Amino acid sequence: MTDTTRIAIPNKGRLSDPSVDLLRKAGLVFETSSRALSVPARNMPVEVLFVRADDIPELVHDNVAQFGITGLDLVTEAGVETRVVMELGFGRCRLTAAVDESSPITSIEEFEGLRVATSHPVTVCDFFTDKGIDVTTVALKGSVEVAPKLDIADAIVDLVSSGSTMMINGLRPVATVLESQAALISRPDADPSPITTMVRAVVAAKRKRYVLMNAPADAIGAIEQIIPGAEAPTIVPLTHDGMYSVASVVDADEMWKVLPELEEAGASAILVLPIQQMIP
Repeated sequence: MTDTTRIAIPNKGRLSDPSVDLLRKAGLVFETSSRALSVPARNMPVEVLFVRADDIPELVHDNVAQFGITGLDLVTEAGVETRVVMELGFGRCRLTAAVDESSPITSIEEFEGLRVATSHPVTVCDFFTDKGIDVTTVALKGSVEVAPKLDIADAIVDLVSSGSTMMINGLRPVATVLESQAALISRPDADPSPITTMVRAVVAAKRKRYVLMNAPADAIGAIEQIIPGAEAPTIVPLTHDGMYSVASVVDADEMWKVLPELEEAGASAILVLPIQQMIP
């Protein structure tokens, strides 16, 4: 009998849909249901668990699931021993210390003696303790941003993505406590698994583009300098005299710069294609 590998992902919230999409792009075939706690993959000995995002570090630590996808902020807050296999590039946010916009406070050192409301009390306590700043942590599960207006706290530490919620509630950021994003985690002693290879291939591919073009022989040298590729671009002669097909892999973030340079170097019929999976 083949052992089944369990991977736990958030059942709701901003990390849920991207996690499902990631696993499907990695090749897992499975159904989703709002009522199902777990579903088996149809093409691999893998079971997908749908659970609360903040429960995932503990489930992985206890080996209920061998892998999990959750936020780095929740991994830090859980305080259990897990291994961050890789950061996944979505769900980016910051755990930010903030005060009322009318407050004179401008530095984290001025939080000394304040009441600080947060949904991450362990992380916040450790942060201020490490800095030698004495604060009283007020643990809240939700609506952290309204704590100063209700006189529950003097300041807050809350998750911020765009910062619009803080602005709406009249809060001003002072310092970043923690940078966070979604991550694939496992137990420190987890055995190697195809899951890590599959997920890594998708994450790597999201950051790259496959570029294909035609170019005359006298442009090849310049093009090689612009897009060196993983090792070197693939160059294939065409039936037209002196023309070549050139293909390479390019960082997605560099495309805005690369395309004008390729055109200027003499490339034509340039195609930019997404990559589904890539093992660096």
